[in-house]
Amino acid sequence: MINIIWVLMTVIGIVFAMINGTMDQVNEAVFKGASEAVTLCIGLISILVFWLGMMKIAEDAGLLKRLALLFKPIVKRLFPEVPSEHPAMGYILSNMMANMFGLGNAATPLGIKAMEELKNLNGGSNEASRSMITFLAINTSSITLIPTMVIAIRMKYESVSPTEIVGPTLIASISSALGAIIIDRYFYYRRTRKG
Repeated sequence: MINIIWVLMTVIGIVFAMINGTMDQVNEAVFKGASEAVTLCIGLISILVFWLGMMKIAEDAGLLKRLALLFKPIVKRLFPEVPSEHPAMGYILSNMMANMFGLGNAATPLGIKAMEELKNLNGGSNEASRSMITFLAINTSSITLIPTMVIAIRMKYESVSPTEIVGPTLIASISSALGAIIIDRYFYYRRTRKG
């Protein structure tokens, strides 16, 4: 559906530009935007590589395991159907750690692996289990301690104080995560009472 919306917006924009005689401005914006996108991506890749390297160092030093152990009791309560030593638990915890450090791109493959393992626990069913729904809600609203990608973008565009976003991001992400958990539990208990 989103692909259709993008195609329609593009076609409508081009037709509108042709009618108004502003195709030269559209062409200029396309090439300028493409150039800026490449420059921005190269800058973001360096930040992403740096933080992925830091995550690897933290993993090799055992810091991620310690953080995972610290959060395991909380995660175990959120996912009571997932056995403690199951691979899904490891992927869930790793995904949450990557999200906490603002590494959404690094968290995505971990999230996909977590969903695959949760699907295996669900007997391969195409219907989402309670744990899958909870994981999706938490992953979507994830708590971010250090919004590295946002800081990198603000630095790229020469923000006076690129890290001032940390406090508001922390408050917003904690609020959204708590809201997601509350809504998830509300609908779960409502569904079980009906069944």
